[in-house]
Amino acid sequence: MSFSHLLRFPQTIAFCAGALAVLAFAPFALSPIAILSLALLFGLWQSATPKQAFKQGWLFGLGFMGFGVSWLHISIDQFGGVGLPLAMIITLLFIAVIALFFGLTGWLGARLCTQNRTLQLLTAFPAVWALIEWVRGWFLTGFPWLSMGYSQLDTPLQGVAPILGVFGVSWMVALLAALTVLAVTQFSTQPKATLKPLLSIGSIIIIYGASSFLSDHQWTKPAGAPIKATLIQGNIPQELKWDSDQFGPTIKLYTDLTRANWDSDLVIWPETAIPAFYHRVKDNLLDPLGTEAQSNNTDLLVGIAVKSTKNSDYFNAMVSLAKERDIYNKRHLVPFGEFLPLKWLLNPLIDFLRIPMSDFSAGDNSKTTLNLAGYPAGISICYEDAFGEEVIQALPEAAFLINASNDAWFGDSLAPHQHLQIARMRTLETGRYLLRATNTGISAIIGPQGEIHGLSAAFKREALTREITPMQGMTPYALIGNGGIITALLVLLVIALFISSQTKKES
Repeated sequence: MSFSHLLRFPQTIAFCAGALAVLAFAPFALSPIAILSLALLFGLWQSATPKQAFKQGWLFGLGFMGFGVSWLHISIDQFGGVGLPLAMIITLLFIAVIALFFGLTGWLGARLCTQNRTLQLLTAFPAVWALIEWVRGWFLTGFPWLSMGYSQLDTPLQGVAPILGVFGVSWMVALLAALTVLAVTQFSTQPKATLKPLLSIGSIIIIYGASSFLSDHQWTKPAGAPIKATLIQGNIPQELKWDSDQFGPTIKLYTDLTRANWDSDLVIWPETAIPAFYHRVKDNLLDPLGTEAQSNNTDLLVGIAVKSTKNSDYFNAMVSLAKERDIYNKRHLVPFGEFLPLKWLLNPLIDFLRIPMSDFSAGDNSKTTLNLAGYPAGISICYEDAFGEEVIQALPEAAFLINASNDAWFGDSLAPHQHLQIARMRTLETGRYLLRATNTGISAIIGPQGEIHGLSAAFKREALTREITPMQGMTPYALIGNGGIITALLVLLVIALFISSQTKKES
């Protein structure tokens, strides 16, 4: 009897397995559930046709994304002004589309290596899983949220991240799930033969042991003396952020918290902390504040919208008020939130949704760092830190990383916790400290091993201060990016297909 025959309701199991998988991610962080949920799905796929595997994968995706990113409706409802029912419909449609990636994973996995089911389980399913996650991370600008690898922070598997990145960790999760299915199947079909399931269990132990060994390796080293950094979390409610009556109180709040920390080498305000265009507040706010910062030997980095002097473009930017004024413009924009795809066709949608500041232009891809506190810092704004291969473009120059975010769009939901988990993965991949300044939380100072050195509670006004160490050197992932794991998985699939074809010939 196969693994899937133990389950009488495969479609229900697929959906519930996807919903269960959310518990593996922050804030729950029940990491083993990621392996369990995929084991249930792979067990179903073992005896499924490609069509059945597609449906089961799609249902898994519905449960996974349905419970994992349902917070999207908050911003659509409260700040898009469309009302809760329509916001829920739009969110469900988005989830149904994203779930197609999981259906595609099942369909493709079920079509490969069908002549050797064990080979299919151990090679096709895990490899296709990780490859489709990677595709989801760039197709139509990408939505890499809740990649399985993120669930393995604070476990031995995080040791793989500096080498293969988050998708490499996802592959390891899928491989462990496949080995679990294989062990259960072997025990259930051959109860008297203990060697085979013991080999599967032994392989699981070896994977964890090797990953744990890698976790202790230091890929980077200090590049200089520690610097003192302060992150300002203003906790300005999103519904008040662009209210003109709140401009004065907002600026006073940020400047007061900043002036109390002039002893820091670097002070960082979150994304669009200043609710105005750069050119409108340059003379009366930014120039005097920059002069004050310089007189205290402090570099100040603020989030603000910047309008181009050449045309009507404007950018979501971070402006350095150091001795050398410099600007980083956000390069990877959020579809429908910061720019409209197919604008010529969908332009009425922006007017309908009424999302403030939703027509940004993308910044120059060659501009990835700003000089701060005596070192180049790799900058990302909000959603950009979800793309590991874009973050490493700042290396090897960047001695540390900065991410400025505003998760107030999604209220008191899973989103800020999941976003912090993503930021932690970037530190593992790069071997750098990351300073994460947010409007309403969760602000954090994260070490190069993904460890939390300081944390601001959500929805609290706070100035978070810690010392960080500038780092130098390159992790293997920083050197080769996602190309390493993608190439390895494609080669693995080619080898598996060749072996499967040989099995067919022999039979």
